Amino acid sequence: MRLVLPLVAFAAAIAVPVIAQNAPQVPGQPDKTRVAAGTYAADSAHTMVVWEVDHLGFSKYSGIFGDVTGTLVLDPANPAAAKVDVTIPVAKVTTANAGLTAHLLRAGKDGGKPDFFGAAPADAKFVSTSVVLDDDGDEAKVTGNLTLNGVTKPVTLDVDFHGAGTGMTKKETVGFQAETTIRRSDFGIAYGIPMVSDEVELEIHAAFEKQ
Repeated sequence: MRLVLPLVAFAAAIAVPVIAQNAPQVPGQPDKTRVAAGTYAADSAHTMVVWEVDHLGFSKYSGIFGDVTGTLVLDPANPAAAKVDVTIPVAKVTTANAGLTAHLLRAGKDGGKPDFFGAAPADAKFVSTSVVLDDDGDEAKVTGNLTLNGVTKPVTLDVDFHGAGTGMTKKETVGFQAETTIRRSDFGIAYGIPMVSDEVELEIHAAFEKQ
């Protein structure tokens, strides 16, 4: 027994580093040195805008805009010059309830104004106008013009660098997450306020592949 325990400990000391060394790693890592300069296209399958409102003061309710398209131009040597231009298809909004999704896209009654987006809503669009980085270079405030429901307003996103590397498509990929809060009444969507909050929290998860 006195010999077995030291042998087990010795074997474990050798095995742990070997297992760790051979363990698979995800391709994207939070390493800014992996970011390559160039023009990137949004990975539509893995980019989404999650929105959240307060419902009657009882609970939060969220939905998703997916199939985002657009471009990101960046240069690690000059990250403040980055440009993003993305389009969000409002007509493809998704919620956890089919009736609510239908309500969001329902035409106005008797030809009147719809409660939310209406039956054939135009795509939303965000075009950046400035990028201000923090001292570490992994967080930024990205200001741009958001066009939603036919109204354009300036919006500032708090953006965090998430990771970079070579993705499953063998393309260099970068990922970010961002958040902001808008007032939907600013964009002409005032139905149900204050029972359904005017403030809409937006959480963005975005991946871009180098072209």
